[in-house]
Amino acid sequence: MAQSNNSIKKILTVAFALCIVCSVIVSTAAVALRPKQQLNQELDRKTNILSVANLYEPGMDVESAFGEVTPRVVDMRSGEYTDEFDPETFDHFQAARDPAMGRTLSGDRDIAGLSRVENFATVYLVGDPEDPDQIILPIRGQGLWGLMRGFMSVEGDGNTIVGITYYEHSETPGLGAEVNNPRWQAQWEGKKIFSDEADLAPAIHLTKGGANDETEIDALSGATLTSNGVTNMLQFWLSPEGFGTYLARFRSGVDHEEVQEADVELEAEA
Repeated sequence: MAQSNNSIKKILTVAFALCIVCSVIVSTAAVALRPKQQLNQELDRKTNILSVANLYEPGMDVESAFGEVTPRVVDMRSGEYTDEFDPETFDHFQAARDPAMGRTLSGDRDIAGLSRVENFATVYLVGDPEDPDQIILPIRGQGLWGLMRGFMSVEGDGNTIVGITYYEHSETPGLGAEVNNPRWQAQWEGKKIFSDEADLAPAIHLTKGGANDETEIDALSGATLTSNGVTNMLQFWLSPEGFGTYLARFRSGVDHEEVQEADVELEAEA
């Protein structure tokens, strides 16, 4: 190190040493902070679930409030609960990539632009798990710039919407990003998924020019592609391709077996 400060060898040695030290510091910080990051991610997930169910209040004890919520893993093909997986740790995103637990979509069956989806997903039940007041469903689909992930809460009748929220998206601020505007989200409350109790296909959709009935939501101004993405993801996840068979368990006037048969036909076409 007694060499001149302008020595190429000395410059490279110092630069290399600095890189090593910085790498060690960053790596150590990443490992040390990982548990806290995971805890914050879990807290954020629970906060979003409580929010979509209208149960969240600023400053509340989220963990305590989440005691009213029961997670269950559902087999979306049959609409039945399964004890095969732990709902506290089950990762349905990972399941979608697993050939044994997911399926490939193509053409008209992939209206949400997902390519692959899981056969099992975690739902969240508010109140009595056997007769829930609300059913919270994870939803996702392509927006204008990328994947949008969120939750939808449905009343125990399996048809009336309580709320919707998105916790991850890359939509344009002031346009598509208005999916998180409380004023836009407020209009979802009380809307119906199906126009008729016996319908298997969801009717809920976004429309331009103002919503005129109970299955319509005002489209996002200046964000046609994002609005179409919201409609498409709901049409997918609320149909027998997604949670339609499961929701039929709660809907009066719907033959659960008939919906299961429709889902089997979709599987056969895949």
